[in-house]
This record gives sequence, structure tokens and C-alpha cells, in this order.
Amino acid sequence: MTRKTDDVLSRRKFLIASGAVGVAGLAGCTESNTGGSEGGDSEDSESGSESEGLSGEINIAGSSTVFPLATAMAERFQSDHSEVSINIQSTGSGGGFANYFCTGQTDFNNASRPIKPEEEEQCTSNDVNPVELKVATDALTVIVNNDNDFISEGLTTEQLKTIFSAEEQPEMWSDVNSEWPEEPIEIFGPTDASGTYDYFIEAIIGEEGPGHRQDYSATEQDRTIIQGVEGSEFAIGYMGFAYYSENTEAVQAVSIENDEGNYVEPSLDTALSGEYNPLSRPLFTYPAEQALAKEHVAEFARYWMENSTSKEIVADEVGYVPLGDEEQQEMLDKLNSAIEGAN
Repeated sequence: MTRKTDDVLSRRKFLIASGAVGVAGLAGCTESNTGGSEGGDSEDSESGSESEGLSGEINIAGSSTVFPLATAMAERFQSDHSEVSINIQSTGSGGGFANYFCTGQTDFNNASRPIKPEEEEQCTSNDVNPVELKVATDALTVIVNNDNDFISEGLTTEQLKTIFSAEEQPEMWSDVNSEWPEEPIEIFGPTDASGTYDYFIEAIIGEEGPGHRQDYSATEQDRTIIQGVEGSEFAIGYMGFAYYSENTEAVQAVSIENDEGNYVEPSLDTALSGEYNPLSRPLFTYPAEQALAKEHVAEFARYWMENSTSKEIVADEVGYVPLGDEEQQEMLDKLNSAIEGAN
């Protein structure tokens, strides 16, 4: 385990009070941000000066994991286009698809896993055509309290499955490993509306398995997971890497045994190299093709893709692995094709 990660991160303290920075709070477990203008220009920006006089509103819902990346892009875009208002809600991937995007209320949905067939069907029934764009790679991070000294080497995927699956539901740490304390396991994590939750099931529990245990503290507020684990010596939780990277003093990240039997810490380098498996994962945003007919929406989507290779924004500021040049071009080609289709 590690309390600090070497390659992270001089990002703004945006995420420390993630929900509090939003201009407007939303009902339920959501965060919101209207994408301020403090970000300044990025050296990687190409589209900012090309489309003068843009104006209008862009509404984005979805993943709490993608939320900080979307906000960073929105801040920079709005510094060039002050007449464009971008409202970003953190609703969870599934909550965003079901309640906002597929009902036609938002222009984009952020997601920390691919769209599901039933979500595509819902979108289709409402004449919404989602365009899948990969925006970064994440390292899903398991955290424990700083005073935890018994998970010294790390956890195996089997131990993670034992702790989090609905099959065994151990109550004590000693139920997982007889050498560990006879103390209750306190679990914090995202809700079932979260793509992080879905990906954890896919990677650790198995989609055909018993499912995720439900006797835990579930929230869409990543800061609540941090606070819960920080406040309980025998707690455990999981979340996207970016939020952990801003809270390395508060909790410890757990090394996870990979498919070669090595215990690997979550980091940008290990996610990029593929060593941190099976918990490294792609992150997405889904613009609606119909929304791309609006110039300000199309230009923001282009701006995001043009900056998806930016180490300054994606890695240094937010804490994810940027796209490579080849992936970026693939996403730009897909986006431009969708924009042409929309028009």
C-alpha cells in the first residue's frame, strides 16, 4: 500500500470539496458545476480561437469519475467562449443515462463504463443517438484507513471478491484472513447507479456471480467515501483514481494482485502500462448526435477530443491517463462523422 503516489499531482483543490464547488446543488446524490473560467488557456487547445461568437447552453450528466475531467475541459472552453454556459451534474453513469441523457434532457452523458444495451434501447426510443468517445484511462482505487497495518502487501482479487460480493459477506476482517484482526469490516463505495460500481462487479465479482453486497455505505459523493474510510480504522472503500490522488494524506491506496501474481499500486504509470489489472479501465463521454447539430455543442466536443492527449490537463491536473495520438484520431474521426450526420 502507499499513502502517496509519485506521479501525482498538482491539480487544483477542486475535488477536495467536490460537491461544494458547484454553483447549483441538485436533488439527490448529485454534484453540479457550471464550469468556471479559472482554468486559463491550454497549450494543447486548438479549437478555442477557431469559432468566434459561440453562445448557448450545454448540459452534461453522468459519471462522478469523469466529472472532474469534464469540469477541467469546460473551464478552459469557457475561458475562450464566455457566452457558452456548461452545466455538469454528477449523477452516476447509469443515473445520467436513465434520468437525463436518454430522456433527451442533456447533451452529453459521462460514463465510467460502456453504455448498456438497455440504455441504448431507452435512448433509441426517445430518438437519442449516443456517440461513444473514449476520453481517458482510470485506475479504480481501493482505499483503507491510514492506521490499517495488516494489509501490508495488498489484496488479491479473490480477497476483494470475498469482501465485496453478496455470496460470503464476511463481517470481520478475520473472516477474510485468519491472521487479520477480529474487527468488523466497514465498507464504503458508490451506488448501483455508478459506472464504478458496475466496473467493480465486472472486474472483481463477475457479471454472472452473486452480485455486490448491499450492506454497505453507498453514495455517489466520492468525498463521503474518503471521509468514511478516513474516520474508521477498519474501513475499506473504492473509487476512481483522480479523487484519491487529491486525498493521499487522508487514506491509503491498496496494492492489488495482478494477473501475473504481482502486487501493483494504482498510478498513472501502472494503468498506462497495463500492470494495474484488472482495475484499470476506459472512461467515456457520450454526446447525443442530435445535439451536435448545435455549433457550440459540436465545438466543445471537438475541444475535449483535441485536448484528450494533454498531459497537462488529463494527467497533471485531473489524474488520469491521456489518450495516445492514434486513439485520439480515432475518436476525432468518429466525432466528425457524427457532426456531419447531425447536420
